[in-house]
Amino acid sequence: MKNHYLLHILKIGLLPAFCLLFWHASAQSLRYPQGAPYTGLGAYSYQFVDAFSTIANQAALARLPAAQGGVYAEKRFLQEKLNSYSAVVALPTGMGGWGINVHYFGTSEYNESQVGIAYGKMLGRVDLGVQINYAMMQAAGYGSDGTLIVEAGTIWHITEKAHAGIHIYNPSGGKYGKQATEKMAWQYKAGGGYEVSENVLVSADIIKQEDKAVNLQVGMQYSLHNRFMLRAGIATAATTPWLGAGWTWKNVRVDITGRYHPQLGVTPGLLLLFSTKQTKPSH
Repeated sequence: MKNHYLLHILKIGLLPAFCLLFWHASAQSLRYPQGAPYTGLGAYSYQFVDAFSTIANQAALARLPAAQGGVYAEKRFLQEKLNSYSAVVALPTGMGGWGINVHYFGTSEYNESQVGIAYGKMLGRVDLGVQINYAMMQAAGYGSDGTLIVEAGTIWHITEKAHAGIHIYNPSGGKYGKQATEKMAWQYKAGGGYEVSENVLVSADIIKQEDKAVNLQVGMQYSLHNRFMLRAGIATAATTPWLGAGWTWKNVRVDITGRYHPQLGVTPGLLLLFSTKQTKPSH
């Protein structure tokens, strides 16, 4: 089934040939936004967590300070047909935090999408989270297939400033199609964050994805008067740096992001985050 998808993609010119760098024969997906290291940076912290952090690790739902919703869009490598979109809604309750997120990549000719429902619970200094996804891929003329995927995460708040966690995506290898020959890649991630001050966060993730080399992502966030935010980082895979800045006005935050791949070029992105009145983070 995968070969049919690839032939059709090449035939209609939807995805330039360089996209095959991201598509391995046994298991791979293009659904992850290039800006994911930027949007998920605050997961391992008290002060910097937001709704997009809960996509990076569902355990972050346990300490979200307020109900939030947001959208993120990027034009991958400045290619018109490689647009990627994400949306998230997260709601803290007395029974834990709940979240819904949606991802979409591609066009009407070929696309990958995923919708997930997540839950996070605080257990002392340990937070747990789980998400159930329905992922789908579709190509014009070849129909569509979908599969259920599970992911889970945990965050340990070691001290008031130091935090660490683990996130697992698709450990069972969700498969597509009647013959179950096409499957999503699994991914394991270990990360941590250190809140240098109420304005500065340093974070890192070690990521192992199926059929790909181990990737180290390092990032830093600086906030000024809860108004202006600057984030910067780098991923060792292909030595890919990223940078972004955000500005908050009342309960709305707007971020502009950019990620640079040395062979494929720039991926710009725009993030909008809406929040109810902020409250002091739960410890």
